[in-house]
Amino acid sequence: MDNHQFFSQQLMAWFAKNHRPLPWKGEKDPYKIWLSEIILQQTRVEQGLPYYQRFVSRYPTIQHLADAPEDEVLKLWEGLGYYSRAKNLHATARSISNELNGIFPGTYNGIRSLKGVGDYTAAAIASFAFDLPHAVIDGNVYRVLSRFFGIATPTDTSAGKKEFATLAQQLINPARPGDYNQAIMDFGATHCTPRQAKCKSCPMQEKCVACQSGQVATLPVKSKTPERKERFFIYLVADFQGTTWVKKRSEKDIWHNLYEFPLLETDRLTVEHQRTEQLVAEHFFPEGLPEGACISAVSKPYRQTLTHRVVTALFCEITFADDTPAGVFERAPFEHCMPLLKTAMRKNIAVPRLIDWYLQEKVLTLRLI
Repeated sequence: MDNHQFFSQQLMAWFAKNHRPLPWKGEKDPYKIWLSEIILQQTRVEQGLPYYQRFVSRYPTIQHLADAPEDEVLKLWEGLGYYSRAKNLHATARSISNELNGIFPGTYNGIRSLKGVGDYTAAAIASFAFDLPHAVIDGNVYRVLSRFFGIATPTDTSAGKKEFATLAQQLINPARPGDYNQAIMDFGATHCTPRQAKCKSCPMQEKCVACQSGQVATLPVKSKTPERKERFFIYLVADFQGTTWVKKRSEKDIWHNLYEFPLLETDRLTVEHQRTEQLVAEHFFPEGLPEGACISAVSKPYRQTLTHRVVTALFCEITFADDTPAGVFERAPFEHCMPLLKTAMRKNIAVPRLIDWYLQEKVLTLRLI
């Protein structure tokens, strides 16, 4: 028996005893499979599961999702991050509804043509929903194949992607493509893990190159480490009779169409609240704070690490007097903003995770006082 046969047989035998019971496993509705795959992109199963359940409950069919307002979809997605996934999900549902009569494509190329669907997602849907023999390639698959076959070609290069894709396609079981794809992903996620792999109980250890040569910790190989740029935000949180002001973010970035407070971006932040207050006053109110207004608090720093960015934010809270003229809120920094009850912030609109962390902590603080 060659290594290819050994690997496939041992993998399927392992899967028969160890597969994880999840609501989308065994599912044949391509809509629900697609939904689960989009949610699980760059997301752990444990984190994505409740979102999947909420989406299926709120939008049981692709038509229900297509008919939903975008703000509602983004709010339901809140906390998962990478909001472009939710926007693509919604746009694709509308496209399928309007252009394909609500019928999900049944071929690999048709699935691959959908917005937000890459090679991996197309292969997963094609194999799970339509039993088509297309091998999935994700981080788990790279790791398992790299270790077992001793492949040191970097996975983030053109040569590496081609090599792994060819090998994965050779290994897939054409009679059970969905089960095979699920098996190798489950094996990588629960057994051949990035750290503390369970080599001692691995059914493939006798022929695993990494296990036999002590390379488990060094495979797979990546050639690049993404460089992260630092960005620094100061948000203006206004309080006027229980109302605050927010605007929809128009920048074409991962927070596009989410809501945020008026924003000042700086080249650095300082721990000195007095300096932060000075920056806010000079930027937002160059003619001076309105009569009766005062900066009541500056938050601790909130820090979020993204794929290519590290964002650190402060929240500067300004309280306005009850008799502040309405005209104050019709010009900078409140132009293009909308008033919103502070109590509705976390219920009605989707915000970047940094802002959600701040709002959660404010709610907790108020409950403890």
